[in-house]
Amino acid sequence: MRMVSNAVSQEFARKVAGQDVTVAEWSFMRALYDLEPVPPSVLAEKMGMTKGAISKLAERLLAKGLVVRTENKDDKRAHSLSLTNEGRDKIPVLAALADENDAEFFDTLTREEHETLNRILKILAERRGLDATPVD
Repeated sequence: MRMVSNAVSQEFARKVAGQDVTVAEWSFMRALYDLEPVPPSVLAEKMGMTKGAISKLAERLLAKGLVVRTENKDDKRAHSLSLTNEGRDKIPVLAALADENDAEFFDTLTREEHETLNRILKILAERRGLDATPVD
């Protein structure tokens, strides 16, 4: 299991690196895509990460021009995050890479094998309480 997990993860990391993002940044951007604009604390809760980890990822994506920070007019200490147009445009490209990566590894399975694997992985995730977004 570890060999397959590592191979799938490493290959996906290589693919998204070609788009100048890390897997953690992709996860952040994908979560933000559904929620924006959103305070970092809400994003941290949704992703199961600390506010510090979210801040670190936000800073990296701000520097790359993929995320923008907007101050709250009522509370100057508060702000929200959202994707820039460039960041929003990257989402379908990165999602296609994720789908391509999954297909490369899992299309060798029959439909029945794929369904069985999904069922077993869901059981494992549920029993272990794995509901946070996995990142670096």
